[in-house]
Amino acid sequence: MFAIRKLPARFAPVVLPLVLSVLMTFVVSMISTLRSLGPTPAFLATWPGAWAISWLVAFPTLLAVLPLVRRIVALVVVVSPRR
Repeated sequence: MFAIRKLPARFAPVVLPLVLSVLMTFVVSMISTLRSLGPTPAFLATWPGAWAISWLVAFPTLLAVLPLVRRIVALVVVVSPRR
């Protein structure tokens, strides 16, 4: 078997918003494109471009706002000590 090589922990602040933005924009662009065009051949032709544009906006936005989101979450969530 091959060993899975992992990135060092220092990459987590970029990998988390990268994965989150890919998954989130994939689903949201699919739903909005399907809703506007319906299940037609035009949907299949349009959706990849819609997804790409939404991801290009979402990824840098997540990089910028994630520190603020973490602070907001810390204000409203009690952090229990680890056992």
